[in-house]
This record gives sequence, structure tokens and C-alpha cells, in this order.
Amino acid sequence: MALQLRETKDSPTAKIQRWVDRHLKIIFTMPALLLVLALIIYPLVYTVQLALTDARRSTSRDKNFIGLENFTTLLTDTERFWPAVGRTVYFTGAGLVIETICALGLALLLRKAFRGQGIVRTAILLPLVATPVAVGMMWMLIFQPSIGVANVVVDWFGMPAQGWLSDPDQTLNTLIFMDVWQWTPMMALILLAGLSSIPEEPEEAALVDGASWFQRHIYVTIPMLKPAIFAAILLRAIDSLKTFDILYATKGAGGGSNHEAETLNVLAYSYSFDYQDYGIASAVLILFLILICGAVALVMVSSKAGSK
Repeated sequence: MALQLRETKDSPTAKIQRWVDRHLKIIFTMPALLLVLALIIYPLVYTVQLALTDARRSTSRDKNFIGLENFTTLLTDTERFWPAVGRTVYFTGAGLVIETICALGLALLLRKAFRGQGIVRTAILLPLVATPVAVGMMWMLIFQPSIGVANVVVDWFGMPAQGWLSDPDQTLNTLIFMDVWQWTPMMALILLAGLSSIPEEPEEAALVDGASWFQRHIYVTIPMLKPAIFAAILLRAIDSLKTFDILYATKGAGGGSNHEAETLNVLAYSYSFDYQDYGIASAVLILFLILICGAVALVMVSSKAGSK
């Protein structure tokens, strides 16, 4: 009888059952993981393949392998590509700095309970409800040079009317303002969640020691909030680098007549759908991916250095 039980316990079916029990979580998640990997890897491999060819006009047309020629063309292009890189970095960097400062201020102000706090929080989050295209259309009307509200307000302060989106020198800064207006609440929400997890005892101890409001937040609150700050910066940096819709909605193809709002996303779109040069467009996207990976790595390294 004991021999029969041992054979049943050590049978192939029993071994498989024990293996399944030990790896149940992996088995259940593997189909979804494989699907996600397929959705990521296949487009990436196909984009790399196109970037190494002279694909244009139609993807069904015979393509010739040209190696790194598309990348060489882009890296020596000082008229469109490198200015687009500069605009992308400037748009992302300036927006991140302003959004982080404004979001931190909002989170600190909303941290303590006050009358009407729910209404204020709801009002602050309203920009997140609208789509970027709708936001772009709204601000286009506000910044319209002749009838827009912005120039009316500027006139109240005795300042001359501004070109805003129509002036190539002001366009990118105006777009950064629009981006800050829409996405600062998201960062404030993340920082507010981080503040709710911080214990109040260190601040109370600093208050007893005579520290001012500014000193308590600079030397106590913000250092403890660093993980949430870096998480918000990382999420927003990735999203900001990919910004396309609000740029295209306000300035159209090419980022305007002088390419004043042409970032790498807009440049890749122009090469794909305006010029139908899919090889160059794919090369732009590959270089753009490298830039995004570099930005993410920089934020993560800074996060680790700041936590030490």
C-alpha cells in the first residue's frame, strides 16, 4: 500500500501539479506579458528595419538596404533635426522645472485642511479633464493677437500686444505655458499623495526648535518627499518628451511656417505623412527613443544620488 502511494506521489502528473502550484503566478501572468512584449518588440524591430532602408512613398514598394545612411543624414542635418532636438529638450526641461516648482507649492498649500478644500482641489484638477487638443484650441482663442483675452489683459498693464502663438520667438514659451497649465495638477496630485505619507513628528520637532515655515519645508519636508518628487518628474518627463497633440493642434504640420514648434515627434510625423519618407522617419524615432532612454536613466541616477 505504501509503495502504491509513493508511486502515485512521484508520478509525472503529480510532479506537473506541484510545479504548477509553485509557479501559479507566473503561469497566470505569462499570456498577458507575452502579448505586451509582442506589441512592443514587433513595432520596434520593424521600425529599426525601416530605418536601415530607403523606404518611401509606399511600404509595399521594394526597399533597398542602405545601412546607417539615414542616421548619418539626420546627425548632419543642422537645419531641421538638431533644432528639433534642442526644442524637444527645451520644451521638456523648462516645462518640468516650472511644473515641479508649481506642483510642490500647490501640494504644500493643499496639505492642510481648510474650508472649501474640496472645491479648490476639484478646480485645480479641471485642466486634466480636457484633452490636449481641446486645450490647444482654447488657448489659441485666448492668445489670438487681435481679439484674444490675453492681449486685453496685457493692455490693462500698459504693455504692447504680444504675438504669442503667431510670433516665432514667443511660440515655444507660450506652448510651455499651456503645457504647465494642463499638467501641473497631475504632478501636484502625486506630491500631495507623497505628503500624506510623511509623518508630522519631524516637522513638529523642528517647530519646537524654532524653525520657520520656510526652514521646516526646505530642510525637513522636501528631503522626505524626494521619492515622490522623483517619481513625478520621471512620469512627467516621459510624457512631456512625447508631446505631440497640443503642438500639432496649435501650429499644424511642421510646427509652424518657420518650424518654431517642431519637436522630434512633429519632425517624425512630417517625414512620415508629409514627405512619406519612412526610412528617415523611422531613424528619427529610433534616435528619439535613445533620447528618452537617456532622459529616464538621468532621472533615475539623480534619484539614487539624491536618496543617499
